[in-house]
Amino acid sequence: MINGIRWRTRTGAPWRDGPARYGEWETVYGLCRRWQRDGTWNRILTQLQVQADARGLITWDVSVDSTIARAHQHAAGARKRGICSGTNQAESRTSPPITGSDVHAVD
Repeated sequence: MINGIRWRTRTGAPWRDGPARYGEWETVYGLCRRWQRDGTWNRILTQLQVQADARGLITWDVSVDSTIARAHQHAAGARKRGICSGTNQAESRTSPPITGSDVHAVD
């Protein structure tokens, strides 16, 4: 069943689409959710990190990126030049009124 969880995590496919060789999807999903709720996954991760750190396989360097990404002025909602009115032309158009002769009764 753990391979079923790994398959689902790796592919991102819906639980129901899991290969039959991993068992019923409800069972695989149930195990995954149960371990998530009771903290089993966190304990597994912590233990693996402790073992890898003891062997010197983890470098705990922190890298901070202070790059600033700015949006282009058009993406930021800036007004275009040449448009003076604040109304949208599509919104200001009105349909001709419906008169009594335009309405047809259905029997």
